[in-house]
Amino acid sequence: MSAPDPRVRLLTRPGCHLCDDARAVVEAVCAELGEHYDELSIDDDPELARRYGEEIPVTLVDGRQHDYWRVDPVRLRRALGG
Repeated sequence: MSAPDPRVRLLTRPGCHLCDDARAVVEAVCAELGEHYDELSIDDDPELARRYGEEIPVTLVDGRQHDYWRVDPVRLRRALGG
């Protein structure tokens, strides 16, 4: 049986210090709530780069844009029902 798709997706790009900060918040909140997340580099997908290039990092929750540039842990926790 495969794991369910993660509810949280973090869109990043290599060398992005804001992405590193966002990843730390997403990891902590997801660990606290027992959620999983995945991460995609927009550099690997021209459509994502076009759409989100100026907003990185972008956090998606349940497939919808939740935050960009910074991740507010309280807001993320609330969106995940925690």
